[in-house]
Amino acid sequence: MMVTGILLSAGLSSRFGSPKALAKLGQETVIERLEKLLLSTETAELIIVLGHGAEQIKPVLFKHKKVKIVYNKDYKLGQTSSLKTALAHIALDANGILLLPVDYPLIKQETLQTLIGFFQKRNPLILIPSYHGDKGHPPIFDIRLKKEFLDLDNAVGINTVIHRHAAETCVLPVEDEGVIRSFNTPEEFEKLKMKLSGSV
Repeated sequence: MMVTGILLSAGLSSRFGSPKALAKLGQETVIERLEKLLLSTETAELIIVLGHGAEQIKPVLFKHKKVKIVYNKDYKLGQTSSLKTALAHIALDANGILLLPVDYPLIKQETLQTLIGFFQKRNPLILIPSYHGDKGHPPIFDIRLKKEFLDLDNAVGINTVIHRHAAETCVLPVEDEGVIRSFNTPEEFEKLKMKLSGSV
């Protein structure tokens, strides 16, 4: 069971004021941290979607044979357009799609590995982690949903497909608050940094 990781980093980050990907956690940027995390799991490939601020973000990414960097020219149309851009570059033998937005920097490596392992063993149509009852990121989608995602209007959220298949969605509880902790503003990012330093 081959799982492709997709890291979404194309958004406008308008409430943050600068690209979220380049926010610093200690010595590294958020996107460097997540790229390393995803590459340390059993993902067979990693597709990083850039858009707004691509020229600033690209230099901090490290080259790796598993990594494909793609550009979403329609990034202003939102997350669905970025997923569709990634799906156009996905390996033909991929079985699953792990989807992680760049603003979930606290997620743990073992959580990602647990999700991938569960998906490979049980092969649900959709797998979503939860923390104390709250659903979070990253979901893993079976490749059978690829056409449904590609057929979505860019104005429609990715959640549309999840709602359509609620009966075939598996929710996996994890002990990792990082699956529900994202940031949109500098204040929210400061709170995340405090959580991270408190857990080290």
